Amino acid sequence: MVPLSRSGIASAAPCAFEEQDGGRVSAVIDPRSFRLEDGREVRLAGIEPAFPDKPAGMQTQTLAALLVGREVRLSGEDDAPDRYGREIAFVWRLPGETLVQRDLLAQGEALVSPTVDGKDCTAALMAAEESARDAKRGIWADPAAIKNAESPGDILAGIGRFMLVEGTVLSVRQAGATTYLNFGRNWTRDFAVTIPRQALANLAAAGLVPKSLENKRIRVRGFVEARTGPRIEVLRAGQIEILGGK
Repeated sequence: MVPLSRSGIASAAPCAFEEQDGGRVSAVIDPRSFRLEDGREVRLAGIEPAFPDKPAGMQTQTLAALLVGREVRLSGEDDAPDRYGREIAFVWRLPGETLVQRDLLAQGEALVSPTVDGKDCTAALMAAEESARDAKRGIWADPAAIKNAESPGDILAGIGRFMLVEGTVLSVRQAGATTYLNFGRNWTRDFAVTIPRQALANLAAAGLVPKSLENKRIRVRGFVEARTGPRIEVLRAGQIEILGGK
């Protein structure tokens, strides 16, 4: 079903979820949130910042150039605010109807979050990220932007950060309520993906069976945790990409 805006006009654009009240942007707060003139704060849905180590002022420059003083249209999967009271929305810059998330991704200034619902929306955002990666724009100018699963020390340096990791799954094991995708032989030191039991149905619905990933090269995205070795917890199928057609 094609979503309808409040004006009643159907939109076929990707990420065109339920229409929310827009407005004029008065200030940028951080790399993925801003304030409207009426005082509301909005967080950009579907992306994560690409440069968490940059000074705060530098992190916000790109978003400020795109939005400050501009009218925007908002839509969202859910109108519930986050814990900081911010609306979570996909944002179109007017009058050109430019999706801001796609602009940031295409410039290599953001990474796709796996929290997006909607196949067309996810595909559009991933295509924008891929275009920046192919052109080596923004974060993709750094060959270390994607971490190697065989270098757990590099991954551990990013504890608490959103990260992309590539490698070959050497084994798939289950321990209690958790499935492990192991990328090394030393389970207490090497990088692994953890999949809680409650997430298996989400993956299966997308045709992703953990055991089928054994000996496959994959790219995984998520927040890095330290549980003996570095870990990324997978809750959604969108966190895993199978590479090389293997």
